[in-house]
Amino acid sequence: MPKVIAIDGPSGAGKSTISKLIAEKLGFQFLDTGALYRAAALHLTRKGIKPESSDNEIINALKDVVIALNGEKVFLNGGDVSEAVRTTEAGHYASIFSAKKAVRDFLLQVQRDAARYNDIVAEGRDMTTVVFPDASKKFYLDASVEVRARRRYLQLKEKGMEITMDEALRDVMERDERDSKRDISPLRKADDAVYINTTGLTLNDAIKRVLREMP
Repeated sequence: MPKVIAIDGPSGAGKSTISKLIAEKLGFQFLDTGALYRAAALHLTRKGIKPESSDNEIINALKDVVIALNGEKVFLNGGDVSEAVRTTEAGHYASIFSAKKAVRDFLLQVQRDAARYNDIVAEGRDMTTVVFPDASKKFYLDASVEVRARRRYLQLKEKGMEITMDEALRDVMERDERDSKRDISPLRKADDAVYINTTGLTLNDAIKRVLREMP
């Protein structure tokens, strides 16, 4: 049976970078669940769906939608949306629509199917609590809100996007609020997840901490 390493945590905790490198070191597939939610949000906004739209409207808009990942590439109905899903707007709507039951239900099986035939490292907000509750190993990565905002700021600036530190901080805090307070699959640490605070850790140190906990 394929192994699953599940990693949860708030925005900017280092989940994506650490998960990718852990997957490489272990020879596992990396499941970028954030990209899945961003692609779903992109499709919904293109269809005119708004945050206040009903679950039925969202369900109808997601009918026959195909979202696929191929390495760093993200495909929506066969089209490459890798760049489109990495904008601040896509991230904003992904955070909003991820609180919708219809969206989470739609992507739940997509995520679980990724682990049917491959060993995977899956990162997100509810990997350890909902999607893969029986994962081989669970982690919860965290960091101070200031450090997470700084990482977000540098990440977007590197991509040539215009953003201030105040905007990055506000974005991270708003995501924290939505992720932790939503009714459906709120962000929380699973009882059996290993907690790692990356605030004062280098990337290599964080990876070593994760690998040290591997079975």
